[in-house]
This record gives sequence, C-alpha cells and structure tokens, in this order.
Amino acid sequence: MCLKAVQAELACTLRESSSTPKAFFSQGAEASPGLIAFVLQNSSSPTSGLWTTQRDGEVKLRIAEKGLGSKAPKTVHELFQETVKKYSNYYALASKKNGNWIKLTYQMYYNECWKAAKSFLKLGLERFHGVCILGFNAAEWIIADIAAIFAGGFAVGIYTTNSPEACHYVAENCSANVVIVENHKQLQKILEIQHKLPHLKAIVQYGEALKEKRPNLYFWSEFMELGRDVPDSQLQEIIDSQKPNQCCTLIYTSGTTGQPKGVMLSHDNLTWTAMAAGCSLLLTDAKAKQELVISYLPLSHVAAQMTDIWLPMIFGAQVFFAQPDALKGSLVETLREVRPTSFLGVPRVWEKMEERMKSIGAKSSALRRKVAAWAKEIGLQTNLDRMNGYYDIPMNFRIAKHLVYKKVQKAIGLDRCTRCYTGAAPISRETLEFFLSLDIPVLELYGMSESTGPHTVSSPHMFRLTSCGRSISGCQTRIHNADQYGIGEVCYLGRHIFMGYLNMEDKTKEAIDEEGWLHSGDLGKLDAHGFLYITGRIKELIITAGGENIPPVPIEDAVKAAVPIISNAMLVGDKAKFVAMLLTLKCNVNIDTGEPRDDLAPEAIEYCQRLGSKATKVSEIIRSKDKAVYAAIQNGISAVNERATSNAQKIQKWTLLEKDFSLFGGELGPTMKLKRPVVVEKYKDQIAQFYADLDGPGPAGNSLRQ
Repeated sequence: MCLKAVQAELACTLRESSSTPKAFFSQGAEASPGLIAFVLQNSSSPTSGLWTTQRDGEVKLRIAEKGLGSKAPKTVHELFQETVKKYSNYYALASKKNGNWIKLTYQMYYNECWKAAKSFLKLGLERFHGVCILGFNAAEWIIADIAAIFAGGFAVGIYTTNSPEACHYVAENCSANVVIVENHKQLQKILEIQHKLPHLKAIVQYGEALKEKRPNLYFWSEFMELGRDVPDSQLQEIIDSQKPNQCCTLIYTSGTTGQPKGVMLSHDNLTWTAMAAGCSLLLTDAKAKQELVISYLPLSHVAAQMTDIWLPMIFGAQVFFAQPDALKGSLVETLREVRPTSFLGVPRVWEKMEERMKSIGAKSSALRRKVAAWAKEIGLQTNLDRMNGYYDIPMNFRIAKHLVYKKVQKAIGLDRCTRCYTGAAPISRETLEFFLSLDIPVLELYGMSESTGPHTVSSPHMFRLTSCGRSISGCQTRIHNADQYGIGEVCYLGRHIFMGYLNMEDKTKEAIDEEGWLHSGDLGKLDAHGFLYITGRIKELIITAGGENIPPVPIEDAVKAAVPIISNAMLVGDKAKFVAMLLTLKCNVNIDTGEPRDDLAPEAIEYCQRLGSKATKVSEIIRSKDKAVYAAIQNGISAVNERATSNAQKIQKWTLLEKDFSLFGGELGPTMKLKRPVVVEKYKDQIAQFYADLDGPGPAGNSLRQ
C-alpha cells in the first residue's frame, strides 16, 4: 500500500513537461521533469496579460503543454456541476443544531447556492461587486460565498476580529453590494459604518435571530426566499458569461505591514489549484472512501477556503462545521465526535494540544510515564526511518502502537486521520517531533493568498522534518539571489499565481516580476530532492548596527524549546548594537473574549513548582523578579546563546511582559501569526529600555547580578 501511494505521488509529479527555457530559472532551481512550458501566444513581453488590477479584468492563463498544468480550465459553476453529477447523494455539509447533525447532500448544497444566487440578484448585486461575509464558519457562509460567484459578484471574507474601521476598508475597497453577518455583534460593526458604504444595498444575518428590524436587513431564511420570482434564465445568462480567467474571489491580506491588499483570485486559480493540490496530497475520491474534514479555521483565510470549500468539491468530501468556540476549547470535542480523515491545524493548535497532553502525562503514574517514554522513543525513531525510506516496521513499534499510540490518537479524535497538516505560520521542530513520537506525522504545507493557498505540500510518504514539502504538481519553485548557503527569496511559478491586487498596480508589479514569477518575500532553500525549507521573511530580518542579517524565528523557537514556561518570544534589535528579546509566559485565557489572564496556565504552574517557585500569577513573577523563574529563563537563553552561529545572534537582554500576545491584544493575526510591527510599536518603551540600560547580559534592569 505504501509503495502504491509513493508511485501515485511520483506519477503526479513526473507527468509534467521539461520544456521550459532554462533562462526562466536562477541558480539553485532544479531542472526537473516538473518544469512548466507556458503557452503565452501573441504576447509581446513575458508578462503580457499575466496580471491585472481591474475588477473586470481578464488574464492570460498559464496553461502548460503537458501534465496537470495542461488541464482544461473551468469556472466554479462548471466544477460544481461536475461534482453534483459525481456525488449527488453524498453528504457535503454537516452543521450541528440542538445537538444533532443536520446534513446537506451535494445536490441540496448546489440547490441552496442557486437559490441564494437568485436572491443576490434580487437585492441588486452587480457584476464584479463584493458580497462580504463576516462570521464564523457555517453552511450559510460557504453557500453565500459560492452564490456570490454564481451571481457574478466577488466572494469576500472578512475576519470576525476586524474592527468596524477594518470592515469598512474591505467593504469599500471591493464595492460591496451585500454584507452577510453571523450575529448581532457583527451586525453592529456594519451598522456603524453603513453610511460610508455607497454601494451597500442590503445586510443579511444568518447565525442568530434578528434583534431589530431595519430597512434592507434580512434574516437568512427570509433572504433565501427573495429570489423566488427571479427567472432561472437570468442567473444562467450571468453564469454563461463567466470565464475561467476572470476574478471571482477576493482574499484580503491581514495587513501586518500597512493596509490589507485585495488578492484577486480567478475561477481557474480556485478550480485548478484544488485539483492539483489534491493530487499532490493524495486525497481519496468519495466513491472509494469519503474524506471527512472539520471546518474551524477562519474562512476569510485562503487556507480554510481551500480545505473547506474547493478541495471537498473536487473529491466529494464531507465538511463538518465546528462550534464558534472551537479555538477556545470545544475543538477537541468536535474532533472526537467527527474523527476526521484529514485535519489542518495552525501551529498554535498543535502547540496547545502538545501542552495539554504533556500536562496530563505529567500526572500519570510512574509506570505509565515510563511506558509512554519508551513508546515515544520507538515512535520517533521508526517514523524518522520511514521518512528516510525505510519501511520495515519493528515488532516493538507494533506493541507500542497497541499500548500507547492508538489510545492517544483516539483520545484526541485523530484515530482515523491519515493526514494531519500544519501551515500559515512557522512550527517548531520540537512540536513536530512530539507528535511524530506518537505516530502522528504533522505534515507541513506552505503557500500564501497570492498562490491560491498551497505552493508546496508534504505527504505521509514524502516529507522531511522542518521542510514544508515539494512544489505541487504543475508548479515550480525558484530561489532568487541565493547566497553561499543556497538561501534566497522563494519565488513561485504556475497556474495558482493570483491575478493581481485590486486597484494596486504598483504593489502587483512588486509581487510579479517580468518573467511572471511571484516573489513571496520569504527566505528559503531547496535541498537536492526539491524539498523547500523556509528560513524567515525578508521583512522580518533584523539587520544590526554592525550590518549582520539575523533571522529571528529560529532563535525564538530555540528559546521557547529551552524554557517551557515561555509562551511567545520576539527578537528585537534592528539597527541596534545587539539583539534582545521580549518574552511572555503561558497563562490562562478569558474564554469569552480571548484576553490573556494574569493566572498562569496549569503547565506553567507545574514548571514553577519543579523550580521551587510558588508563583501562580504572571504579575507575581514579574513584581518579585522571582529568582527561580528568572534564573531558569537566563539559563535557557544562555544555552541558546552557546549554540549561536555568531556573537551578533546572541541574546544580550530580555524582559517579561505582563500580558501574553493574543488576537485580543492585536499582537497576533487571525492565524496566530506574530504581527511584529504591532509589537514593536506597542512595547516601544520596553525595547528602548534595553538600549538605555548599562547592565550586562540578562534581564533588562538585571536584578540577578548583585
């Protein structure tokens, strides 16, 4: 079975043509069978027609001569029609209402999208205007998304954490005609800015009953009936006018460095990328065995749209919607109930699972801890051997699987999950090894909104620890301006490359070069087998006063691994004489608001107790400069410094912040990615203190050196 899987994956990769001119590739790129020969007829320059910033613009599709990249382009509606023909009576969407799962088949799902599309037309949705969706994942969210596309508009997700001002920016930028909201809380944001949205014609609420009546405000069920008298022929005419190379979805970047940019994705971007990524991920057709997935990551993010909307549509998967408080604790219950076959978690989700499992394990009996340690050692080694191509399974691994792995996997709802993924932010080697030791390979994916989600993927039979995999079939990776270590900017080529940024020509030209390559802004390197390793972001690089370039993420990960009580770490020191670090401690979180509390998390209290500290609150540790905790942090940082590749990379000073980073505080984005400019501004006084103090290495205002 393993051999067949490997052969299938290789077949996906090797079907490509090798006829792309070598001039397209800089030093460090592979001249592999996957090189793409683009069909760019009648173009006077390499990028002629490859991008646009106009809402009604069309682009030249990057069709390859052979392989997956040569597949005929199709619109979203054409794809959905094919899906309904293949999987008409298979369950598509499952929503939990009053304790019961309410399910829609693919035929019912399509019919609902058709009805909603006619209602959008009744409300006056204009061609290439936005339908903004502001709420937690639900069947209504996805139906509104697809219906907006059917009706000729743009599907536009808005993060639920956005302020009214941030909602206004997106809705105005996409000329929104309709806004869909989940509940009264989100409705209030739109009502606050409604007078500044000249194109807005209606608001629809889906998650809870309306608490007030207003003109042009509808509840979902009322909205769905609005289009009854709209002729099917009117909608069909719009659908027939759609082209695969036209925009149908806008993904707004999180805006960590300035205003969000509207990433224009075409029908072909969505339909082709889902097909190609699914091939590389070896997803199973529903007629063989239906894939089950849980929808809980923000659907305004491209990763969630790909895993919850477009990949399921290609393969006939069933999507279960988690509860709105999924990331506050209920996700594990949904995992246990659904037992998905495929699961994507951002690094913070995996880290939280790891912390919880370690905390429970620490309370087990001595015998159980000994058995678990034995099993984890075997699990890690066996899976590392598998990674390197050795498929012989030792007897003690089989015993450990029966005694430990199966029980752990069942306890967290991953007992039939054959593909666990992570992406959207960096994950530490320690977390990957922890799950690998429990026979749960967490496979890294990599990409960005501008590549319609995935660019490189890992699979159970083709992965490398800390690598985010190999290019999806039909796409290519190039390392631009590689240094002596092979590290340079990661660039992409393929049909998954976005159309452009809406109304932002200069930004689009910065992203797509004259040869049509997308410049990611990420730093990375390729190994001899085409596996990509991301080493940082160009904009995140710290350039010291001495001119040394320092990638912060590896140093931050090393500190978190060395000092288990640390929740978040951020290296600073741009244009300074030395680097220093902001640290936060693991604490409990207000379940309702997501605000970090003062009381330490259980695993942090256990860590303090092992050190001999009685602290139970963050403020206690900081106020008293708890000697045991401060000494442990300094010892961990000293150990990291000993492994530093240069003196400039050694952490000279550090400080503990009173609050952990969070979405609530604005330091983290919707996918838990660190918003460095926000942190630098918010804690500018603490950063300034690093360089004002004359103390030597250690905590700022070091009280340990007396």
